[in-house]
Amino acid sequence: MSEAPKRRSGAELVAMAKQSVNNITPEQAQQEHESGAVFVDVRDSAEVAQGKIPGAVHLQRGMLEFTADPTSPYYNPALKSLDQRIVLYCGSGGRSAMATQLLESYGYTNVVNMDGGFSTWKGEDRPVELPE
Repeated sequence: MSEAPKRRSGAELVAMAKQSVNNITPEQAQQEHESGAVFVDVRDSAEVAQGKIPGAVHLQRGMLEFTADPTSPYYNPALKSLDQRIVLYCGSGGRSAMATQLLESYGYTNVVNMDGGFSTWKGEDRPVELPE
């Protein structure tokens, strides 16, 4: 009889994701922003309504499996190339770490997670775009 799979907490899954992906600081992310990297905000719509990084594309984490898949009717063309530089972020860096893992599994080769997320970005007085 095979052993039952180990149940992991959300915190464990996030920690595992952060260990397996490339993480950058908000300071490094701002340099990437200035260099033209595509920023993807994976937060929920209510969070994005409070502000986002200027020019960021909103691709909610719960739909990313579909918005990142070119064969899906929900595909977002902002993810046009597997080797383009993509910086993912969420509120604190957990969901975006898991989203980074997902994009890597889809074959994206130049994706990074902004550790600390939007809360750190905003807390460090970096540029924020408010909805109209």
